[in-house]
Amino acid sequence: MVVEDDAAIRDMLVRSLGTNYCVYESADGQLALENLTRMKPPDLIIMDVMMPRMDGLTLASKVKAESRLKNVPLIFLTGRDSPKDVVQGINAGARHYLTKPFKIQTLLEKVGKAIGEKK
Repeated sequence: MVVEDDAAIRDMLVRSLGTNYCVYESADGQLALENLTRMKPPDLIIMDVMMPRMDGLTLASKVKAESRLKNVPLIFLTGRDSPKDVVQGINAGARHYLTKPFKIQTLLEKVGKAIGEKK
């Protein structure tokens, strides 16, 4: 699942990941949480930190608190790049923390690792 409020970035992620994975998308954390309650748990969630309605850190805490979702790996993909932000993301449960701008190949490698580690 890709959770990103920037439509251009979200579309690029869906296109890039869609060649190898089935990708669901949500435009913000609140919509993602609503979708996650209705669907089978995804293999991975890639999310932005700064989003309207519900930010990524709040979404991560809600995902990790839900018994059926707590083992879903999380990757933060965000413009927030201070050391404090990275620590906060990892403490929120992120398996990987990537900052924008990013290289799609790096993201694909992290996705492969996160999904591979889960199985």
